[in-house]
Amino acid sequence: MSISAARKQELIAEFATKDGDTGSPEVQVAILTERITNLTEHFKSHGKDNHSRRGLLKLVSQRRSLLDYVKSHDVERYQSLIKRLGIRR
Repeated sequence: MSISAARKQELIAEFATKDGDTGSPEVQVAILTERITNLTEHFKSHGKDNHSRRGLLKLVSQRRSLLDYVKSHDVERYQSLIKRLGIRR
C-alpha cells in the first residue's frame, strides 16, 4: 500500500520546482496522490478494511489542505498541478 523508494524519487524528480526540492506542495501532493491511488486499488479487493479507510480519509484531507494552500497563493500553479496529476477539481 505504500509507495516504493524508487517511485517516490521519480515523483520528486518530476514535480520538484528546483534541484533538491522534496518539500514543496507540488511534490507533497504528488506523493499523497500516489498513495491515495494505491489505497483505492487496495479497497477494490478489501472492501471491509475500515482501518485503512480511515488512513485514506486522512490522506485525502491532507492533500486537500495542501491544494487549498497552493490555490490561495497562486491559482495558475494550482491549475497546472491538478491538470498534471489528473485530479478532478
